[in-house]
Amino acid sequence: MSKITTELLLERAVPRSTRLRKIETLNLSKLQLKAGDLDPRLFSRLRHLQKLDLSDNLLDKFPNSLTLPDLRVLNCNNNKLEDVTALKQFPLLEELTYENNVYLTLNDDYKVMFLLQNLRLLNGKDITKLANHVRRVNSRKLTSKVTAHWEKFFRDQLPEKYTAEQVKSIKKKFLKSVQTNVVYGPSSLSEFTRWRVKMIAEEFLACSLGVELNSDTEPEEKTDENEEESTESPREAAEDVAQVVHIYDPLVTVTPSKRKRNHSKSSPGNKRSKTQANTEEEAALNPKKSKPLHFLQCHSKGNSREDFKTQLWSCVFEPVLDSGARKDPIVSSSRTVATCGGESVCLIDCETGTVLKKYKVATEEFFSVAWTTLTMEISDSRKKAHNILAAAGRRGIVKLIHVAADFCYGEIKAHKKPIATVCFSPAQETHLFTASYDKRIALWDIGIPDCDYNFKASQLLVLETVSIPLRIALVPTCPEQYLLAGCEDGCFAWNIKLDKGQKSRPFEAIFQFPDEESMTTSHRVDGLAFLNDDVVVSKSSKPGCIYLWSWSRSFDAKGKGCQRTMSAVILAELEWSTTDMSYLTLSTCPAREYVFCGDEKGSVWMYNLSSYTQAWGSAKGKRSERRIPPTQILQWPELRVNGEQPPEILVNNVVADPAFTYLVVLTSVNITAIWKKS
Repeated sequence: MSKITTELLLERAVPRSTRLRKIETLNLSKLQLKAGDLDPRLFSRLRHLQKLDLSDNLLDKFPNSLTLPDLRVLNCNNNKLEDVTALKQFPLLEELTYENNVYLTLNDDYKVMFLLQNLRLLNGKDITKLANHVRRVNSRKLTSKVTAHWEKFFRDQLPEKYTAEQVKSIKKKFLKSVQTNVVYGPSSLSEFTRWRVKMIAEEFLACSLGVELNSDTEPEEKTDENEEESTESPREAAEDVAQVVHIYDPLVTVTPSKRKRNHSKSSPGNKRSKTQANTEEEAALNPKKSKPLHFLQCHSKGNSREDFKTQLWSCVFEPVLDSGARKDPIVSSSRTVATCGGESVCLIDCETGTVLKKYKVATEEFFSVAWTTLTMEISDSRKKAHNILAAAGRRGIVKLIHVAADFCYGEIKAHKKPIATVCFSPAQETHLFTASYDKRIALWDIGIPDCDYNFKASQLLVLETVSIPLRIALVPTCPEQYLLAGCEDGCFAWNIKLDKGQKSRPFEAIFQFPDEESMTTSHRVDGLAFLNDDVVVSKSSKPGCIYLWSWSRSFDAKGKGCQRTMSAVILAELEWSTTDMSYLTLSTCPAREYVFCGDEKGSVWMYNLSSYTQAWGSAKGKRSERRIPPTQILQWPELRVNGEQPPEILVNNVVADPAFTYLVVLTSVNITAIWKKS
């Protein structure tokens, strides 16, 4: 019979409790407890337990399913523990002590530092800096060595077509060889190094060989698109079909077959115009000007390759830090892009497809990311420019991440409801706008952190909306005076000038758009961006409706009063999918005068509008009589994962870097696609 009962737990609670779920501190020391006495079914009722004392017992291990989701402090001194890896089931653990467990060594210290990402104190010592080194620097070094060992000694051993038995054999040889030959750090940590090397190697093999083995490569002729991909990819797979992405992320395999036509019957409401059909056919037949470079699943929940449900929502290219380059829009960003979706934010090198960094918050669903560059004091009064990433989502909290330091240094509890989108002011680097489901858009000054990352954020302004804001954009010619927002029930503008005394403000204008025979203000605007200083691109949930309109000719800045209705001066309408599906947003590349928008079939519609903008800029510029067709449609290639096609693919967002070298496509099925312009 177990020594632990409900009555004992209630009695040993500090203070004593009447219900297990209310216990936050529990002392189970000096009870001669063994591992079998820790009943997972009983412990699973301690949902709010934060501190647990198990010192002076006879424990040689921990059961794997104690289910203590909120445990922060654990004392295991004076036991007989032989292994620490089961402690990974307590991910929120911050303080851990296990002194006087004679079988535990320095190698076990390093294991818990790697496994417990929130651990700050180990056996009474602050291990923050050392733990960061173990989790990041050590892991990067070992990952590099493991990958190099595979490339040098094992990759060429795989035949072009291989069987499961051949894979099993080479896996066994590789794991044995890599643990023997990959050496890093002092000999006193050799056990930890072998443990990490095995873990990294198994993840590497699971991602690369596992999916490549099951990929369905149809016996069709390879297309030019696929040949380009295999030659350009820095991490091409053994059979030159699949791409090996960052080893912590599952692999997505691109088959060398052309995309099959969709033979499903169209409903009457989804009939395409003849012009649209011709445009799609031309785009599919014309020589590709862009090629798919990488397909990544880097936002998977629990790194599961079976996760095709996580929605990806936002991506922004990292700005360059050189001040001279920042003034040139063509070179104002690097090839590194931040993406968000599910519980994670990723930084991806678009050229190599490497996931450089990954930030996770287990209880969050991220909807938006934004970059700013802050000049921070580093030491001895010296200052240096650093890129800061803001990420926000369902919890209404903004996370502030100093990317170069791999450190989330703070958070702002901005709203009580989810944040739909965020953006920084181009005029004030510390000014951040957050648009929330609470029908408010807030302007924050996030401050500049000191060398110890102390900072002070303050709310400067609240803009009241009549419906949920979905997209926001600052007017390029006056970013400190006017903000435009696409909302669930229309398109609105606010005066955001801070010299006005009013801290909470209603909208100043609502815009009308054509609706069959009349004009209407009531429609969902789920896409909004400026093509240049004056031309606004907005997308309505009305089927196939993307308008280009003039800000200066639509907004009467001289008018007085708030909540005025103004008619948008339409310059043109873009021909797009006939779907009525919402939240497939658009983006622009102002330097190249391009508009991008994905659709419900995984395709990306691209519009080169450079031949139209000069005419629109004139005072007498008239609306284009016909809808402007796309310049090109990038069709989604046929992907197979474990031999099967992913479910229906929606393109939630698509963003190009300012130089239009890379195009990043975010989907509804947890796949990030990166295209490169030839």
